[in-house]
Amino acid sequence: MQSVSNIEPSCFQTLSLSAFPGFADGMELTQRFTFNPKVGIDNPALVTTDDAEMGCRPVPRLCRLCRSEGESFGFYLRMELGCAGHVIRQVEPWSVAERSGLRDGDRLLEINGDFVDHMEHNKIVQKIHASGLQVSFLVLEGSDFERARGQGVDLRTLAREHGGGEQGARPRLFHVTRDHQDGLGFTIAAAEGSKGRFSLVVTSGGPAEKVGVRTGDRLIWINGNHVADLTHCAVNKMLKKCGDGVTLLVLDSESEERYRKRGIVVVPAMAREHNLPHRPRKLYLVKGPAGYGFLLGQERLPSGRIAHFLREVDPDSPAERAGMQDGDRLLAVNGDPVEGLEHEDIVTRVRKSGQQVTLTAIDSRGSEFYSQLGLTPLLFFEDSEPNTPLQAETPALTTPPVETLQEPQAPLAKPRLCHLEKGNAGFGFNLRSILDEPGTFIGQVAQGSPAEKAELREGDVVLEVNGVNVESEYIEDVVGKVKEGGSRLTVLVLGPVEYRQYKQSGTPITATLAVSKQVEKPEASSKSFL
Repeated sequence: MQSVSNIEPSCFQTLSLSAFPGFADGMELTQRFTFNPKVGIDNPALVTTDDAEMGCRPVPRLCRLCRSEGESFGFYLRMELGCAGHVIRQVEPWSVAERSGLRDGDRLLEINGDFVDHMEHNKIVQKIHASGLQVSFLVLEGSDFERARGQGVDLRTLAREHGGGEQGARPRLFHVTRDHQDGLGFTIAAAEGSKGRFSLVVTSGGPAEKVGVRTGDRLIWINGNHVADLTHCAVNKMLKKCGDGVTLLVLDSESEERYRKRGIVVVPAMAREHNLPHRPRKLYLVKGPAGYGFLLGQERLPSGRIAHFLREVDPDSPAERAGMQDGDRLLAVNGDPVEGLEHEDIVTRVRKSGQQVTLTAIDSRGSEFYSQLGLTPLLFFEDSEPNTPLQAETPALTTPPVETLQEPQAPLAKPRLCHLEKGNAGFGFNLRSILDEPGTFIGQVAQGSPAEKAELREGDVVLEVNGVNVESEYIEDVVGKVKEGGSRLTVLVLGPVEYRQYKQSGTPITATLAVSKQVEKPEASSKSFL
């Protein structure tokens, strides 16, 4: 059996290679060779296979992925039967992943400079999600990876050599609280001759120095914003508006130069040292006669993202005794992150947990703090505790190989029936498809549009338009059916992963299975008593 993680795949686009000058389908690039009388014929074709394999050391590639808010990376990360390492699969055409140079079959060696080949699959996926909008991968082509392992090459050493030796110190993430006398305790100076590079000058004994900021530190990021594209004036204005405190990502100048030469974008997820003021906590609940005693609600954050909150905690209930507070934001169920999951999926996970469940949550102030920074509250949360204190003395079990794991069959997710009413700028989404093939996908969804409010998502597979099945129709026909509906539109959609699950199971997809999503839904769109 294989373990698969979808790293927010984007939909396919209606583009072909021939649309770009210099590219053509089936084109191969041939390496040019020359004759050097001192060395001999420099022709790769004259080198025997054995000589090439023994003498050519595999060379990893650095891929930098940078996506916009709401955009996807566009690939899958898998562990496969009979295939070593963490495998990159299904790189979507024209996605962020493909543009970065990722290829099907690549093996992942490093994430943001951290060696990960030895790590558990779920931990790697969490690490990618925690990186936010930017992440750097060091990868090795599949055949090179297998050959390197067969020759006993130390992959960690190989990765380090590719970066030119040690990469330097880790960045540090600090929250500096303003003092009524000393202020923040630092000023920002522009580095000479370097646009977008700033150094900090720290006041002795001030708030910044007390938390660990040092004079000469390079400023990388401030309150959720990278400073590389900002002017000195813009950074200082941002500092003046920061209120009672500011969150900084800093790095010593020598290490910053090393990261820059390696081409690694420094992000908060790389920090090892931090003093962020709010921390998630684990809640251990044992079900009582009336359940757990709380309401799970799906709500929209100020950023527009969907999050899940714990509400209406019953007095003296298992939830209250576990320390749950009204307004806590749910982050994980039994150690598995739930950010980005549907309300129904989370309810199913809690109910399948039986008579006890472990929830990871953060209070409302902490949720607001991380939302303003654009970070996940799980960024530095180490889930090293057992899932329930009742299991604390259970001996550790040896994890079987990935191919022998038997995962429980989760119920199929329900399709979504989205009702839209055209606004001044239209419905707020576009359609895409694979070139010259039937089947249509949701492309970009405009923020604040009727499409976003109806919970249409990038990559959704379009099943029906205004009650008519369009799975086997071409994009031109689907667009025509959308226009025929005038100012009102009803679309039956399903996420790409869930769509494949339905097809594999042979279960027909119909509107009778759907969860209705109305534009005029209340702020708390889904609620379940647990």
